[in-house]
Amino acid sequence: MKNIPTFVSDLSKKVFPLSDKISGKIIRNPILVLMKKDFPEFTSDQFLSITELNLYRERYISNYLSNEIENLSELKEKISNELKEEDTSVSKIEEEVEIRTFGQMVADKVADFGGSWKFIVLFAVFILLWILANIYILYNRGFDPYPFILLNLILSCLAALQAPIIMMSQNRQEEKDRDRARKDYLINLKSELEIRMLHEKLDHLIQNQQEELIEIQKIQIEMMNDILSRIGK
Repeated sequence: MKNIPTFVSDLSKKVFPLSDKISGKIIRNPILVLMKKDFPEFTSDQFLSITELNLYRERYISNYLSNEIENLSELKEKISNELKEEDTSVSKIEEEVEIRTFGQMVADKVADFGGSWKFIVLFAVFILLWILANIYILYNRGFDPYPFILLNLILSCLAALQAPIIMMSQNRQEEKDRDRARKDYLINLKSELEIRMLHEKLDHLIQNQQEELIEIQKIQIEMMNDILSRIGK
């Protein structure tokens, strides 16, 4: 029986057929880095077997796929946690408690009541009762006979007091509208910045994935060429 020529691999110090001997110079850099983690003394000037090289090629591809699955799982968990927290800029702004002084609260209540149908109906009933009481019940000899000078005075005083109070409430509403517009601007600005950062991250991720996929394709092509060369022999 003819002895098969062998050689000792510089990587694992094991014996392999001489036909499997290859130079470390043809090893791609990512595979070489992976080998150096297990065998730090190995260099590209040394020799190893094609079996060992294929083993590390498979390990490199397996590590890449495992990392991708882990990254996707972490991303999914992070997104789920953020959705559960509901801690957004909009919710923070809406939860802010407005601090009002006593005068501001009175102005708001007067403006709300004075601008409602309830006030109009009640005031119309009050004026009608006033007129009827002085004309038909007291026969124009009451406390405010026709032409109702006291009623006109009350209406004038009411209008004089009500107008500035309503204007105070409107001014506060304008301040609130300006503050809300400023907050909306900040939210839109933050959203724009986050979208821009997200685009940059996606571009970076796609670029890295493309480089990794190209590297894996090259490794797979090398493995196929090795298999074809063995079949040819």
